[in-house]
Formats: sequence, C-alpha cells, structure tokens
Amino acid sequence: MADRVTVIGWDGSPLTEAARSAVGAATLVAGAAHHLALPEIPPAAERVRLGSVDLAARRIARHRGTAVVLADGDPGFFGVVRALRAPEHGLEVEVVPAVSSVAAAFARAGMPWDDAQIVVAHSRDLRRAVNVCRAHPKVAVLTSPGAGPAELALLLGPVHRTFVICEQLGTDRERVTVLTSDKVADHAWRDPNVVIVIGGAGTGPDDAPALPGQRAGGWIAGRDPGRLPGPRGWALPGDAYGTALGEGEGTELRAAQLARLAPRVGDLVWDIGSGSGAAAVEAARFGAAVIAVDRDADACGRALAAARHYGVQLQAVHGTAPHVLEDLPEPDVVRVGGGGAPVVAACADRRPEVIVAHAVTRDEAEAIGRALAEGGYAVECTLLQAVRLDTAGWTEAERSVTFLLSGRRPHP
Repeated sequence: MADRVTVIGWDGSPLTEAARSAVGAATLVAGAAHHLALPEIPPAAERVRLGSVDLAARRIARHRGTAVVLADGDPGFFGVVRALRAPEHGLEVEVVPAVSSVAAAFARAGMPWDDAQIVVAHSRDLRRAVNVCRAHPKVAVLTSPGAGPAELALLLGPVHRTFVICEQLGTDRERVTVLTSDKVADHAWRDPNVVIVIGGAGTGPDDAPALPGQRAGGWIAGRDPGRLPGPRGWALPGDAYGTALGEGEGTELRAAQLARLAPRVGDLVWDIGSGSGAAAVEAARFGAAVIAVDRDADACGRALAAARHYGVQLQAVHGTAPHVLEDLPEPDVVRVGGGGAPVVAACADRRPEVIVAHAVTRDEAEAIGRALAEGGYAVECTLLQAVRLDTAGWTEAERSVTFLLSGRRPHP
C-alpha cells in the first residue's frame, strides 16, 4: 500500500505551498492529462492517467511510495475522495482542497448558490438531472461527456430555462455563455463545463418573503420547504386551492394516492386528469418534476395558477389521454385521475415504477386492476370510505366511497 496518499484539488490557480510540497515528494502522480502536464510533477514520478478511478485506486494501493492524486476543483465535493476512501481500496487520504467548480461557476455568474440544487449528470441517468431542472428554479449541473449542455437542453424540450454555461473554469480557455435553453443545442461545448439552469421567475427562495420569525435569506442549503408559500401539510382541502375539488380529488383519496406514489427529487410524475391541480401541486411540493395533463384547457390553467400560488413549478399539457401521452418524457410514477382502464394500460406500457388510479364502481375497479395486471404490475385495491363530520353537532356532513387501485412494477 502507498505510504501516503494526498489528494490535491486544482482550480487553475498556482498550487499552494502545501500542494507543491506534496507533489514534489510524490513517486506516483495520478490525474487527468492537463494535471499530468503540470511542471511541478517530478520527472521520475510514475504517472497514472485518471480515467477509471477504481483502476487508479487499485494501482495506488499496490504502490510502495508516496502517491498524489490531482483533481479539478474540490475533490471532496462529488469528487475522487469518496472513491479512494471506499472500503475495497483501504486508502487513507489527506486532502488539499481548492474552490469547487460549482462555487467558481456561481462566482463567475455573480449569483448566490446556497439555495441551488446541485446534481451530477451522466449519460446513463441524465433524465434525473433533467427532472431536477424541471422542478427547481436554480440548479447547478456537473456535466460529463454525453451528458452536456446540449443533451440537457434537448431533454428539457418545451420547458423554458436560461442556461449559464461555464466552460473550462480556471484555465486560459475559460468561457461563460448565457443562452436560453432552446438555443443551447445549436452549439458545441468544451469539456469540462458546469451549467447553471435558471427558471421559474418569482418562485425561487431568493424571491420568497421571510416567514414570521425568520430572517431574510436561507438557513439550509438547497431547497427550503419551509419557505414555500401555503399552509403546512399535504392533501390539503379544496378551499386551499380556491376551487371545488372534482371527483377523485378528495382529501383522503389524494393522501392515499400520494403515499403510494411517494414522489421525490429526481422523479417525473404524470398527473393525468389533473382537474384542480391539487395532486400535481402537492407532488411538486415534494420536489418532484410534474406534468399535469387534462383535456380541459381551463383545468390546465387552474393547475398552473395553483402552482404559482404555492411557489412550485409544473408543466401543463392540454390534450386527451392516452394519445397526448405519446410525446411526453418517461415517467417514474403516474396518477391517473381520469380515463379509466384504457389510460392505465397506456401508462403501463411506459413502465413507470408505480401507477395509482381510482374507481367509483366495482366493474370499473376490476377493469383497471386487469389493465395493471396485464401490464405486469402487482395490483393492490383498497375500498376507502371517508365520513366528514360537522363538529358543531357531530353529525355527518359528507361521505365518499372510492376504490383505490395501485400497481407496483416488480423489481428484477
């Protein structure tokens, strides 16, 4: 095992005295091509190109001597430190950090970043980074080859955002470009780069008023749910949305649906037959990206108005399911608020993890259950009965009885 492993962050500025000392004593240096070209590296030191971190870590573990690993920015922030410290390698490291590329990017843009979501984009799971950009007003994306600014913009599609693209930070080829997302795919971008994605004016934490007892500004990094407008809780009553809830939007049913969907950051939720937009907005309040679909243009407008009121973002699509679903990006979970078994079957063809629907009659419930089962989903059906009481006289004020169906895709 190497006698000592020092991980050095490099942000393009001259190496610190501590970093120069560690490099000068190294018998093995690992890094990218531009790191291995630094003049401070001893001529006799073994040089390891840092392509696969796991391969490099195994080489370092076998080395007898002093090893240095060079990495861009802060190597402890989405960097190589995590991989080097993995139990299978057994490496203990000392870290000399530098300014992270995310901090540098926001500095070049002249923007605060404590309220930003930060994601890493890889070609194998780029859609999750895109979903965060759909759902949040300020996101920094650490890109990679095949998952760069152009690919990010193409997957966002009609969702309008502003991109601040910071290329090769800290080098003499550094460039910062500001473009709307519809123009980004027309350009070729140099690696490495960081993309700041901005959207949803007036809904970000910078614009939110301080709540009673709070100072202006944030107290927690990233999205602060406590500063979203509206009352605490979810599955709110209809008057919280300023409109009467439609069939299948009752508070108790919606609570059960949301519990089974479990929307989270990085997910894309389809809400088909969104009605008042209550379920769509509450899924967005959990941090998920949401597409609300309804054949009624006024319903789409109500969903967008509710989203603005509650400080969240969603995309409204006017059209009739299942045909309108064909051009939508792949969902993680789906709520079917209308359309019955044919829409459920079309959703099952897209293979989301969970589908929830409801039915008023047993025949309709059985048809939806068959559609889920034929689509390869494990089916659960619960008969929900809710009785709302008038507490002035403890008399029955409202009663609802609904079949709740959910399908969960079996994991391999």
